[in-house]
Order: sequence, then structure tokens, then C-alpha cells
Amino acid sequence: MMAIPDFTIGATAAMAGLESTFADELDALTVPWQGAQAPDPKLLVLNEQLGASLRLDTEALRSEDGVAVLSGSTAPAGAKPVAMAYAGHQFGGYVPLLGDGRALLLGEVKNGDGRRVDVHLKGSGRTPFSRGGDGFAVVGPMLREYLVSEAMYALGVPTTRALSVVATGRHVLRDGAEPGAVLARVAASHLRVGTFEFAVRRGEVLQPLADYAIARHYPELTELPETGHGNRYLTFFEAVVEAQASLVAQWMLTGFVHGVMNTDNTTISGETIDYGPCAFLDAFDPAAVFSSIDHGGRYAFGNQPAVLKWNLARFAETLLTLIDSKVDDAITAVSAVLDTFDERYDRHYSAGMAAKLGVAGTPIDRALIDDLLTLMEEHGADWTGTFRALADELRGNPTPLGEQVPREHIGSWLERWCGVLTAHGLGAADTAAAMDSVNPLYIPRNHQVDAALRAATGGDLAPFEKLLEVVTHPFDHRDEWSDYTTPAPRAFSDTFQTFCGT
Repeated sequence: MMAIPDFTIGATAAMAGLESTFADELDALTVPWQGAQAPDPKLLVLNEQLGASLRLDTEALRSEDGVAVLSGSTAPAGAKPVAMAYAGHQFGGYVPLLGDGRALLLGEVKNGDGRRVDVHLKGSGRTPFSRGGDGFAVVGPMLREYLVSEAMYALGVPTTRALSVVATGRHVLRDGAEPGAVLARVAASHLRVGTFEFAVRRGEVLQPLADYAIARHYPELTELPETGHGNRYLTFFEAVVEAQASLVAQWMLTGFVHGVMNTDNTTISGETIDYGPCAFLDAFDPAAVFSSIDHGGRYAFGNQPAVLKWNLARFAETLLTLIDSKVDDAITAVSAVLDTFDERYDRHYSAGMAAKLGVAGTPIDRALIDDLLTLMEEHGADWTGTFRALADELRGNPTPLGEQVPREHIGSWLERWCGVLTAHGLGAADTAAAMDSVNPLYIPRNHQVDAALRAATGGDLAPFEKLLEVVTHPFDHRDEWSDYTTPAPRAFSDTFQTFCGT
């Protein structure tokens, strides 16, 4: 491992009061570290709404000292920045040591609700876990994570959030020399399945890690006994299964493709994390893959629920010795919980689809859902646009839906759907309004994200700022935003790729 560098923590009020419970309680899972000096840091974007909700001084964050903190050049006064250690299964293969290869946990703050959250830097330079990488990041991907994570938050999907992106003034070699950047990310925590995969092989730290995770994310479980049927750790596993079943259902309902569902990107909190090779569907296709490195389609859109269940099985393996001293009994117990994943996912997904089709809170025939998806796949219908077009259909405007699926093909399905609405006494106008409240009009369309990031890399932030405004108001119809509802041209979609680790 690299030697820990000498550094002086600069005194600044930009992020005063950071706590370090993870580093203090679980120091076996961390290495104290300091970010690399940024030659010429410049603030590109600051999430003032998020900063205010964390009771941070956003004016101080904009200052020279604040930008130095957000770039990783200077640690906040009293902070104990660390690189976090974890392992993980990457594309199904186990890697015993991954860790924060280009990131630092600055510490934790409490939000307005009193909940503890992490403040974390991404792209802040090499750490002992860099594995030959340079530890840096570049402007385009960091702005991508900022934009997409804030869009996901606006859509109501549990997610890490972005506090800022700072250009470092350093050129980083990627596809040629590109401008370097650091993202400041906020998360309920950065505890992952991979954290437990690392801890279980180091013995004594496993139980303190589990207790820390329970106290932080599922505090209602702290009073449960450590042993016996329904013990604290088995119930903890069940809570994570439920959180992740709900999360992946929301991905499927919004047409989101994560792209790199390794176990080190599966959080214990149930938040979406890591927006590297992510994308959103235009034409509905369960086999859609956008990641340049996912050659076999392991993390294709339609595979996401099954992959998530597989990741949870890896999590279960780490908890066996805590759940029961008899390994066979522990395996039986976690298997019974894991076997409920499909039902949990189906419950969340069906409820979400019912809402998207205007019958929220009502059991819906799964065949009605599946038949619509078949039609959408056969005709390359736009995922987001089709559900908005169905609401337009109820308002007496058949044109948008006809642009997605020809009338002669979808007519019989429409009759069935309208029959369901009638059977439940649902009026057309009210149903259309209810559908519009859950079906977004604006998502981060891949071609628009790509164009905005290319402009930003060249120094023009205006397209990014405009797109950010649009996708963080996903349900608000505005005539002047009509261009943002347009799917990517087919030629773009056929060749579009995203990249990991940039």
C-alpha cells in the first residue's frame, strides 16, 4: 500500500461540524487519507437546496476555502477523511479488495430530519486502493452523476445525491487529455454488500459492522435479540431485501438501466449508487445494454431484478455466522428470506404499474401489463412517452399514442384497459391527471445528456444547466420544454455507449 502522505488540514468553516462515526467505530475498514492538490479549482455547480437541507453554509462553500474542500485539496477543520475498504463481485467474479480507489469519505452530517448522511468525494486522487489507476475523474462523467442522481431524486427514486462538481484545473488522460473534476456526493451511507464481503473475511469486524449498519439504517431492529428465530441479523437481512426489491422495481418503472450492478454498487440503505455507465430507455427493450464493458448483457435492463437477487444472496453469505452458529440452520433461514424476493419485487412493480396505468391502489391483471409491454417491444415504443400518450388518449387526443404503437395493433388492448377503468368507476379526466402525476414527461434522454456533457467539457455549461432544470421538474409540463420529450434518433440509440471508471 501507499504510504500515508503528510498533510495539513486547513481551517475552514465551509463544512464545519463533520462527524466521523464510521471511521471511529470501524477503523479496520478505513485508511486515513487526503485528497490530491487541485492546481486551479473552480466550482462548476453547487446544489444549494441540498446544502441548505444539510445545514451547510453554501456561501462558505462557494468561497476559495470551500471550493478547496469540495475539490479534495483541503480537509474541513476537525475532519478525518478516509478511503473506505470493501470487496465485491464484479460481473460475477469475486475481487477480495476493491475500496475507494479515487474517493474519500470526508465525514458525516445530520440533515434537517436528524438523519446522518455521508459527505464523500469522487475523483480526489489516488489512494491505497487505486490498483494502478490515477485516482482522478473528468468533468463529463462527474456532471453526468450530478445530473442523473438529481433527476432520480426528482422522480422519487431512492438515490445518493450530488452536492457539487469542481473542475480541478488538472488535465486527465482518458480519451486524450480531458479536464479533471471532483464530485461531492451525499449518501445515507456508503455501506455496500461489498463492505460486508470484505469484513466477513476479517473476522471480528463483521459484527460491529452489522450493528453499525442496523443502528444507522434500521434502528428499529436494535432491540431485537442477537440469537434465536427472527433475530436481529436475520431481520436485518430481510429489511435490506425489502429495500432493494422496492428500489429495483422503481428502476424498472422509470426505464433506468444502472449498467454496473456489481455487489460493491449494492447499498445496504437501499439507495441507488454509482452513475457510471447508466442510461434511460428510449425504445422499450428488455435486452437494452448501454455499458461498453457489458459484452454479455449481464446487467441488461430486463436482468436487473434477477441480478439484484443474486447480489443479495452474496450478502446473505456474509451474515451466516451472525444469524446462527449452526451454518446449515443459518442457510435455511436466509434462503427462506431470499425466496421472498420475487414476491416482494412483483408487489412493488405491479403496484407501480397499476399507478402508471391509472388504477393506483387496485389489483391489476398482470396480463394487461405484460401485453402492453409486448406491444411496446414489438413496435419500439418509447418507454416514457407511451405512458404519457395513454393519458392523452383519455383526454381524446389519440395522436401521441398512435406515434408509439399503430392503432390497429393496440386497439384491442385499449378496449381492455378502458374496461378496467370503467369497472372501477374511474373518470377519464381524473385518471389522466393521476397518471401524469406518476409518469414523468422529462427524463435525462441519452442524446441530450451526451450533448450537454460534450458542451460542458468544452467549457459551455449552459446546456447542462438547462437540462438539469428540466429533469429536476419531471412532471411539470411547459411548452418551451417540448424538445426535451423527444427520444433519441434511432442512429444515435444504435451506437450509444456509456463508460465505467471515467
